Amino acid sequence: MKHFIQHGRISTYEHAASVTRLSFYLNRRLRLGASDPELVRGAFLHDFYLYDWHDSASHKRLHGFHHPVVALKNAMQRYALSPVEQNIIKSHMWPLTLFSVPKCRAAVIVCLADKICSAYETVVRKRSFPC
Repeated sequence: MKHFIQHGRISTYEHAASVTRLSFYLNRRLRLGASDPELVRGAFLHDFYLYDWHDSASHKRLHGFHHPVVALKNAMQRYALSPVEQNIIKSHMWPLTLFSVPKCRAAVIVCLADKICSAYETVVRKRSFPC
């Protein structure tokens, strides 16, 4: 994940770490009640697709639509995931992935944190979300 660029100059690893930190912060600060261990694991693995999405030869087209399923498959091959963690990974691109809806608090939190971090990284193009 450290070798693939996500947004601007941000690696996929840095992006996942930022989403994880922001998700944890929002959950704690707003007292949203999601399970911290599941939230953190799901947030960190949400983009575990392991390819350069800028290189169309390395994956299917329309990366935004397909990478949650690839990330979930990769994560499930390496880790035992709870249903909450699976939903976080699979639904983090909602509403783009129309039928993969967040079904729990943790998934909604990560989905929101991912949008915030992605917007920040794309606009600033220099560093991950300052959280």
